[in-house]
Amino acid sequence: MLAGPSQTNDITRDVIACAIKVHKTLGPGLLESTYVPCLALELNDARRRVELKKPVPLVYRSVKLDAVYFLDLLVDARVVVEVKSVDAQRLFTPDSC
Repeated sequence: MLAGPSQTNDITRDVIACAIKVHKTLGPGLLESTYVPCLALELNDARRRVELKKPVPLVYRSVKLDAVYFLDLLVDARVVVEVKSVDAQRLFTPDSC
């Protein structure tokens, strides 16, 4: 049975809330590899099923290629989360205003 939009919205709301909690705890400027397991822990605490580094095969013109893409997180087998980070120094530069 497919989940409806409201279920996806519930998952997304939890992902955002957990991401904010991780960011408030760790702060900016760390590597993505630091944030991913922390976010997974928070999502597990929120009773969400999380798969880390989920492989996704690459199919091009009906041919399955050796190249594989890895999702950072797959939440409840429905929502893909790609974690991104930037250097803390690049967050607030005079040119960004």
